[in-house]
Amino acid sequence: KKTTVFPDAKETTSVRELKKMIAGHHQGRSRKTRCSTRTSSAWTTTKMLTEYGLNSSTAKAQAPATVGLAFRDPDSGKFENLDVTPLSSPPELPDVMKPPESQAHEQTVA
Repeated sequence: KKTTVFPDAKETTSVRELKKMIAGHHQGRSRKTRCSTRTSSAWTTTKMLTEYGLNSSTAKAQAPATVGLAFRDPDSGKFENLDVTPLSSPPELPDVMKPPESQAHEQTVA
């Protein structure tokens, strides 16, 4: 609980692979977990991240996507409630790191 992990995953990474990446930080308990976001139900392990809207446009280093990981209670067999604390907002990206199309848009607006 209260752990932030920044895995390096591609759009074609399966949910199962993502769970394994994260499980390395939680004593390998990937089978007793489920992934989801605050706005979606539990994800199917065979689907790719892109099928849940995670791609290079929605998940960037300067604006990462948030995926929650809930653990199964060994006694009750139920999953814990998803409790995600938002990260602080990073500073704005310097102009030299912005894609060319966003620089052109800002010059037009300014």
